[in-house]
Amino acid sequence: MTIRSRKETAWKKSRKFGDLKGGRTRLRMEDNIFARAHSLARPCKGDDLPILMQDNPSRDFFFPLSVHEVLEALKALPKHDQSEITHVWLRRVRKKDFISGETPLAELICGSGVRLIVLYPWPKNMMVRIGKTKPCPKCLSEYRHWTTEILETKEGFFLKWDLHTLRHFYIQHLLYHEVGHHLDRYRGYWSPANHKQVEDFADNYAFQKTATARYVFNRIEKARQADQDPGR
Repeated sequence: MTIRSRKETAWKKSRKFGDLKGGRTRLRMEDNIFARAHSLARPCKGDDLPILMQDNPSRDFFFPLSVHEVLEALKALPKHDQSEITHVWLRRVRKKDFISGETPLAELICGSGVRLIVLYPWPKNMMVRIGKTKPCPKCLSEYRHWTTEILETKEGFFLKWDLHTLRHFYIQHLLYHEVGHHLDRYRGYWSPANHKQVEDFADNYAFQKTATARYVFNRIEKARQADQDPGR
């Protein structure tokens, strides 16, 4: 499988490219995701797809899954669901953008022969800021199956995560959600005006793949344990 660095992907800063077709946002993040623009070269004939890219996540962040583990989770889906995805990018994020909520947790970008899923890193302290004031239970309902631990600091309120749950979250709630957006694109309904319908479709797809996500997660955890204790 092809893995490329940013320099090898013909990044063109001078040309606007692609429409962001949906993304897994964070709590209290202003919904400006449709204003984002990116540029990637379309795959060449004969390239193994998807093309894999993984940035250095920076000192304060890490990727809960490797790009190869993300690929394993993707390939566990029906071929029709994932065969047209051209790129998977574990992309670096700036700390101030993550803290301010300007960066989503994941996103899908389509255009000019590219269908890209982007996953962003997680803070090493496992805390994600959810606002200056404590959110209501309804606002936290999206995350109740993953974490309910809320911490208050001088910077505001944070959700506290554990690594085991976070890896499962990345597979089902982020990756499979974006695959749902990828499939929904064929319906031709993309518009900021129907954001709720777009997100509901992706949510439903991810929920339907609960058993697949659990199966892949267990496989990844078992492989990680074997790597840590090869003599067991």
